[in-house]
This record gives sequence, structure tokens and C-alpha cells, in this order.
Amino acid sequence: MQNSNKIDNLSREEIGKIFPVEIVPYNAAWQPLFEKERLLLTSVLTDKIVLPVEHIGSTSVRNLSAKPIIDILVAVPELTGGLKNEITEKLSQIGYVNMSAAETETKMTFGKGYDVNERNKQKFHLHIRQQNSDLWNDEIYFRDYLHRDADTRNEYEKLKLRLAQLHKYDREAYTAAKTDFIKSITRKAKNISTK
Repeated sequence: MQNSNKIDNLSREEIGKIFPVEIVPYNAAWQPLFEKERLLLTSVLTDKIVLPVEHIGSTSVRNLSAKPIIDILVAVPELTGGLKNEITEKLSQIGYVNMSAAETETKMTFGKGYDVNERNKQKFHLHIRQQNSDLWNDEIYFRDYLHRDADTRNEYEKLKLRLAQLHKYDREAYTAAKTDFIKSITRKAKNISTK
């Protein structure tokens, strides 16, 4: 392993071993953690983002077990090259690392709290999406459906617990294995909203 405490210096395999997939019971402290981070993000990105900043992912859904990582969704009017660089620079000042797998014109992903010397540090994933893009809307549709439908929430929790055992040391495989379920529920949520 390389001599660094930063996640951007680690391989996918190293990240998986150091930060395995772990699902824990819902924690009411997740909402205040989001609120505190939301204030920090809006103070740093004030003139770059479109409000509101949204709490997404399983930590945003009451009574749903989750990886204890706070997922945050932020919209920007559009993701141009200059804005991407500016956002990356501003976020690095408050501990965020660009984790975007590939450059796209509609999304960026950042992580915070991944420190090999402080593995229990609170972690955040920041998802920057172009305003009103399908990527933005889909995250909201899925979250809101889980809020409303206890059966789907329970089914998703069982799936996550099973996949966390199967892919404990491979975060990407864990995420990929949930994709079909998430897309299916998102389509259902969209269909309901258009009726």
C-alpha cells in the first residue's frame, strides 16, 4: 500500500480492504450530520449551486439500515470544465476528494472522511448533478418512494444486507448489484408521479 492517508492515492482493491461495505441499523444522528454538512457546503459553494441541497441515499430514509455514509445531492446549472475545476478546488479545501470515475457533462462525485489513519471518521459522498437532469430527478424519486413504501424499504434493506456479505470488500460490485432494483423502483415512482 502506498504511504498516504488519502483515498485518491489508493487502488480500488486497497479501498475495499480498508473500508469494507458494512450495513448498520438506522441512526437518527444521520439527519443532523447531513444538516451540518449542508451548511458547510452551501457556505463554500454559495454562488455555484442551485438550492436546495438534498439528503439522499439510505441514511436519508428513516428506519432503513445503511452504510453509515451521508449521501448529499447538489445541483449546478451546468457542469462546464471551468466550473468543474472551481468546484473541485473549493471542495478540496473542506476535505473532499474527487471520486468521479469518468468525466461526464452531467455529474461529479466526491468523498470525504476516508482516512486510513482514522477509519471511523464520518464519511460523506457528495453527488453533483446538472440541475433537472434525469440523474438528479432519479435520486429524488427513489428516496421519496422508499419513504412512502415500507414493503419496498424492507425489500431493499434485505437486498443490501445480502449484497454486503457477498461484496464486502468490493464497493463497486456492491453498488452495481443494487442497480437493477433501484432502476425498477425509480421507474415505478416516476410512473406514479405522472398519473
